[in-house]
Amino acid sequence: MPFLKGAAIGRAAAAIAAAMAMALAAPAVDAASAAAGKTKAEPCMACHGENGVSVADDIPNLAGQKPKYIEAQLKAFKAGKRKNDLMNAIAPQLSDADIADLAAFFSGLAPTGTEKSKMSAKVAKTNVTFPEDFKKTYTLYHTINFPDRKQVRDYFASPEVMAAVKAGKPVPNGGVLFVEVYSAKLEGNKPVVGADGFYARDKLSFYTAMAKGAGWGKDIPEVLRNGDWHYAVFSSDKTRRAAVNQATCLACHKPLDKDDYLFTIKEIKAKAK
Repeated sequence: MPFLKGAAIGRAAAAIAAAMAMALAAPAVDAASAAAGKTKAEPCMACHGENGVSVADDIPNLAGQKPKYIEAQLKAFKAGKRKNDLMNAIAPQLSDADIADLAAFFSGLAPTGTEKSKMSAKVAKTNVTFPEDFKKTYTLYHTINFPDRKQVRDYFASPEVMAAVKAGKPVPNGGVLFVEVYSAKLEGNKPVVGADGFYARDKLSFYTAMAKGAGWGKDIPEVLRNGDWHYAVFSSDKTRRAAVNQATCLACHKPLDKDDYLFTIKEIKAKAK
């Protein structure tokens, strides 16, 4: 390569200086965006981990991902072009600036081994307890088959829920919704259907619950918060499953804020008449 002389050297030096200035300036912009992203990432960390390494095998790690890739995926979730129940509920709450900041933050994290992150303490904490008397005092208001899981589920509501929904009011503190989940009896590989159209119950698999209490939502990030509702899953022996990430429940119910976060409010209204 020939050496440069005279004016050419001056032009080359100027170009190099400009390129160096741009290179030095770029990290400052990214650093500012990443810093902003860190303050916004708390709800994301409930699933994707504080260090960008997720809390479960079926949740992707974000640490070290290219920022443009993260931005593209979040925008696809926001637009509904990419389908995921949780992310389709979360992404629409993000502005383009939020998305850029989050992408800058997570892309700047260094992947660290393969060990999964711990669940966020704020989001993992649940105050829901097992309602021992639900069979006596709660109302059975809905039953539904789950063909893909070969399950049948019975839905119960506490007296506070039934009274509030009947009156057209939000559920008060102390309200509980409770679900019994049964595996279906099978003949061959097909569920046995009873005369009522529902699967015949085989074994009790687990319970799910949502309950409301004063101030329960105060520590949950706004992007996930469901008012003061908390969630829990109980094994058939009535012990709470600590490994269940409450963030998934919160994200799934988040779009239902106009219905007090209740998926089955229509069924409760019908039963409460």
